Amino acid sequence: MFVDWAKIFVKSGHGGAGAVAFRREKHVPKGGPSGGDGGRGGDVIVKVDKNLYTLQDVKYHKSYKSKNGGPGQGSNKKGLNAGSIVIKVPQGTVISDEDTGVVIADLTGENDSVVVAKGGKGGRGNATFATSTNRAPRYAEPGIPGEEKNLIFELKVISDVGLVGFPNAGKSTLISKISAAKPKIADYPFTTLTPNLGIVKYGTFRSFTIADIPGLIEGAHQGKGLGYRFLRHLERTRLLVFLVEITAENILEQYNTLNSELNKYLDIFQSKPRLLVLTKSDLEPEIKLPEIPGFQESDVIAISAVNGYGLEQLVDKIVKILESHE
Repeated sequence: MFVDWAKIFVKSGHGGAGAVAFRREKHVPKGGPSGGDGGRGGDVIVKVDKNLYTLQDVKYHKSYKSKNGGPGQGSNKKGLNAGSIVIKVPQGTVISDEDTGVVIADLTGENDSVVVAKGGKGGRGNATFATSTNRAPRYAEPGIPGEEKNLIFELKVISDVGLVGFPNAGKSTLISKISAAKPKIADYPFTTLTPNLGIVKYGTFRSFTIADIPGLIEGAHQGKGLGYRFLRHLERTRLLVFLVEITAENILEQYNTLNSELNKYLDIFQSKPRLLVLTKSDLEPEIKLPEIPGFQESDVIAISAVNGYGLEQLVDKIVKILESHE
């Protein structure tokens, strides 16, 4: 199951209490203070695991609590430090504090990690408080409490190319033809219910990633259809590829509707490079590419994922654009 949102509770460990103790040695009738410091409470750490692609494990765990530090002991023995809890998440996970709305971290790197709840420091034992005027202090510090937070985890797929189109526009078929991804394909709307990610190999050493999200409908930015939930997966893309059926009654109108939905969701989409791909060209006896305002002639490509028409040209064009924006 693909899960891209989760709410969890985290709690780091309390610091251990410092000890009140005195030396008890033979021939030393009035031994000095010997209470050790408490140990540190365990942290809660979130770390990227490149083998994960969903927040499913996090979503159903719901609560993560680290252990408390050990109390200090006599003979100046420090309490044990508690170990940290590590929560593993996919690359591209954004962590925010539910109560404040503050983004704590955006884990985009393969080895990124962040401490989301810091363990409490251990209290000082009474040996620390001995002075020339108070040689036998009978008090110690309690450990500092750990942190408690309600966190929101939000996964944003990291992909070079994002496919945008209405339901049944041919996005899943396209990604299945040019990559090794195997999305569900059928002749009815909303076949794609979760994002699909594919890797397209180009030549011997080059490749790029491509993401297919569920089809958009007008009003997607307001929550209509399935698009709103998945629009965030296009935020990190370097190139947007708009797919419109070549047999559509008004290609420009369909493109403008899709483009409008993206721009109403986030302004950053306006500055991303884009291609317009006219799908299902095998259904059109005579292919004539329309002139679309804002697009150069080379940025409008007709394809057929069924018979392979135009796929090589499309991949070449994608690679050229990605290389020009590195």
